Amino acid sequence: MASMKAIKKRITSVSNTKKIMKAMNLVAASKLQKAKNRLDAVRPMYGDIKKVMDSIKSGITDDMVIPFAEDREVKSIAYIVLTGDRGLCGSYNATVSKEALACVEANKGKQEHIIAAGSKGWDYFRRRGKKIVHRCEGPSEATSFTDAEVLGNLVAEMYNSGEVDEVYIVYTHFESVLAHIPHIVRLLPLKFSESEDTDAGAAIMSYDPDISTFIEHAIPMYLNITIFGAMMESAVCEQACRMTSMDSATRNASDIIDDLTLDYNRKRQGMITQEITEIVSGANALQ
Repeated sequence: MASMKAIKKRITSVSNTKKIMKAMNLVAASKLQKAKNRLDAVRPMYGDIKKVMDSIKSGITDDMVIPFAEDREVKSIAYIVLTGDRGLCGSYNATVSKEALACVEANKGKQEHIIAAGSKGWDYFRRRGKKIVHRCEGPSEATSFTDAEVLGNLVAEMYNSGEVDEVYIVYTHFESVLAHIPHIVRLLPLKFSESEDTDAGAAIMSYDPDISTFIEHAIPMYLNITIFGAMMESAVCEQACRMTSMDSATRNASDIIDDLTLDYNRKRQGMITQEITEIVSGANALQ
């Protein structure tokens, strides 16, 4: 059994670890609040531009060719996988990476192109021998629209050149602090809504100078905003997972300290009892 000195040393070590976990929990909570505020500001914009894109469908005639909406024989697929750059966030990175891998395996036989936004995703697919065509780090910590533009321009170029026939983005959707759901969204080719409401609203829309020029500029913006929205969702989920993980670690450390303290007190009481017994036995022997 461990000595009292060893137990006391371990109590000190766990106490120091607990302080670190508590500090990380507070930092993650602060970052979560900031990221959540940014997400709340982005969601309405994303919803509005999606409605505009859906309304375009009614203005498209049969003789128009929409490069980003043409159906092709799918031989090659690009996957944008959004993960974090650091750990200590529970199963966040593993869950979204497994969801992306399942999507890749479901399309087995088609050429894959992995775009890893986050070092954890890059490492996950690298160890499994997948083809990674692009890697970027940093967006999970400080998401900016420029990061989304870089990825949007990359996949648009790959799609227009015929290098890929479909583009998917895999990210974690934020429902609540305790609910984070991996989502897979097809970015390209575009699929316009069949809703009658959007068609009715689009009847009064006019395009300047014409619908073709409008679509040419609107689709890249739609791609960038969709990717940016997914990045913001993932950033919030990462901080929420880190906050809950650090909170759980802090509580576990407290439980360990309580158990070690109880063990220490038992040993201390045992030694005191043994010393008293020895003193009484010695006194009785002298009589």
